[in-house]
Amino acid sequence: MTTKPPVDDVTDDGIEVSHPKHYAVGLPGVVHSMEPALRQLGPRRTLELMTSINQQGGFDCMSCAWPDPDDRKKLEFCENGAKAVIWEATPVTVPSTFWAEHSLTELAEKSEYWLGMQGRLTEPVYKPADSDHYRPISWDEAFERIGANLNALDSPNRAAFYTSGRASNEAAFAYQLFVRAFGTNNLPDCSNMCHESTGTALSETIGIGKSTVSYDDFEKAELIIVMGQNPGTNHPRMLTALEDAKKAGATIVSVNPLPEAALERYKNPQSVRGMLGKGTVISDQFLQIRLGGDMALLQALSKRVLAAEAAAPGTVLDRAFLDEHTLGFDALAAHLAELDEAEVLEATGLSSGEIDELADRYIRSNATIITWAMGVTQHKKAVAAIKEIVNLLLLRGNIGKPGAGASPVRGHSNVQGDRTMGIWERMPPAFLDAMEREFGLPMPREVGVDAVDGIRAMQRGEISTWVSLGGNFVGAISDTAAAEAAMRGTGMTVQISTKLNRSHAVTGAEAIILPTLGRTEIDLRASGPQIVSVEDSVCAVHASHGRIPPVADGLLSEVAIVSRMARATLGSAPASGAGIDWAGFEDDYDLLREHIARVVPGCEGYNEKIRRKEGFVLPNGPRDSRTFTNAVGKALLTVNELEPLVCPPGRLLLQTLRSHDQFNTTIYSLNDRYRGIKKGRNVVFVNPDDLASLGLADGQLVDVFSEWPGQPDRSLRGFRVVSYPTARGCAAAYFPEANVLVPLDSTAERSNTPVSKAIVVRLEAAAG
Repeated sequence: MTTKPPVDDVTDDGIEVSHPKHYAVGLPGVVHSMEPALRQLGPRRTLELMTSINQQGGFDCMSCAWPDPDDRKKLEFCENGAKAVIWEATPVTVPSTFWAEHSLTELAEKSEYWLGMQGRLTEPVYKPADSDHYRPISWDEAFERIGANLNALDSPNRAAFYTSGRASNEAAFAYQLFVRAFGTNNLPDCSNMCHESTGTALSETIGIGKSTVSYDDFEKAELIIVMGQNPGTNHPRMLTALEDAKKAGATIVSVNPLPEAALERYKNPQSVRGMLGKGTVISDQFLQIRLGGDMALLQALSKRVLAAEAAAPGTVLDRAFLDEHTLGFDALAAHLAELDEAEVLEATGLSSGEIDELADRYIRSNATIITWAMGVTQHKKAVAAIKEIVNLLLLRGNIGKPGAGASPVRGHSNVQGDRTMGIWERMPPAFLDAMEREFGLPMPREVGVDAVDGIRAMQRGEISTWVSLGGNFVGAISDTAAAEAAMRGTGMTVQISTKLNRSHAVTGAEAIILPTLGRTEIDLRASGPQIVSVEDSVCAVHASHGRIPPVADGLLSEVAIVSRMARATLGSAPASGAGIDWAGFEDDYDLLREHIARVVPGCEGYNEKIRRKEGFVLPNGPRDSRTFTNAVGKALLTVNELEPLVCPPGRLLLQTLRSHDQFNTTIYSLNDRYRGIKKGRNVVFVNPDDLASLGLADGQLVDVFSEWPGQPDRSLRGFRVVSYPTARGCAAAYFPEANVLVPLDSTAERSNTPVSKAIVVRLEAAAG
């Protein structure tokens, strides 16, 4: 191991801008994967890790939730997956002297890139209330302090317990059990900030908040519509599935405000054609939609489907499916009959011809998948827009048949599994009933706080302790200044982490960091090496095995940390959960899985199932049997009122997005190769015609102000304008830097997800 940090902090003074790319991966993708791996890990460690990612007997990649094909390749990973592994498996560690050398005040001035590059955390540290420094402490002292703090609260609801999507199923189940035994449902998670809109819309319309397709459905599809999604950066292995679909004859249409290189052309690095040839054209049609226009587009498509049926009765709609499995058709048809085409064109920025073309493709297709990500979910009307996806699919029976369905793609590797295991502030009564039967404890029934409401509760002084199982909540949540002020007003913050991030520098009066094993590392407990499990985007559950020795002695797994935290907190009173075998869980994860098998539907025989070669797939009523378990027992066609976004004159709609060398708030480098940005992140992408109308020049430094009624402007200072082919009236800047512009009160209806894709901003020449 080494303790020498590899980088100093950087500025954006040397930003270099070139033309965006028109293809993804190819030889550059291989070079950018392997060069840092060999340099940072060495040949032997690189070989061991890269041949184990997403393999049976290996570990599940932490960079996304894209499913694994049955015919896995020997190298079943992407560029960003390789970088995620390098980031976690680095031999660089944070030395004990680091904490005396760096105050929290100093750390708060550092970039996310610098913080992450300091190396792996290897010892518990504690920041006293009267100090600006962490200091190393023992594990026992750390747990004693956490337990004492939690037990001193006058109500369990004064604590909140956040979860990152990288936690395993076992850690997530143990965590929610501890939290509910403690007495609260305050279980916010990262899904609150990304796909909560998806879960809300799908649960209400089809009865399950998950994808209704399998991996194999992509190759069986005749049409795939990719909405608000950039697979080249956020889940690159999806490109192989899209390429296979194209080879099988599928048509692919992309809908996005920005052209994305990966949706133009894909050079598969595991084929000669990909490495040396031109690769595969992915999109047959690109609809450059205005931000927030998805709902209008979907309604216009459904209206055209209904018109085609009226012109040729019995040839377009799947009447048998609609009559047997759905409700609400007549109301939807009447509503869409009143849809104003001019309003649609204004909302989308598209032409009628472009919409006609896509409608014709959809009507000709006998099997259509619509897949989407946060470009759809992080809008005010996101839940309604996703319900319109369901409407369009249902009209032609595109749920529950091969090659068709709804496919939300999760960006976190196990965010879906965490929800299955009970990480949610509003788990249904049936789950809580099963927990009570299994553990003989009353489960709290009051709805807890989600991510945004957690900040609001801290602002009101109602939450004084914040515990995070992984993640970087302060870095990821909206309205950065408000979130940081709220977090600094708490009494104690606890972070369970592998590496430093901004949440370690923005703390309560007291703060504790608990270092944990990474997914790549062997987890050796009293009963032997342990395995964990995860669930991917298509409901497949499989085992993950650590492959390399821990970076330092004494590190604990997430399961062990949660178990010891529970023992330190719950004490000896059986009514509080002391009768739960926390020590047994820590020593043998099979004991945890026995409980999971009896509590979580579809997980019967869990220990046996995850040891199967391919794991197992959770039941999915809409996909498996066209069974819809929502409140009415049938799939719902819904009426949703269109509410186009209004952007005042001289303003733009801005979205936040990731750079290519990034996983959520983790920054691997300061480059965004596909968009032509190098050595910096403080940029704002603007259409050249908008620059001209605003009187700004490409490369000019500007201050970016977001406007929200009744509140002072939020600002980013000194960002470089980059002329870029975005949709007219739309702009983009990087997450998490631009989170400061997203008002805390700007959230999606029904899901409370931050609206990070439609921020009203004005640009002014930078002062000075």
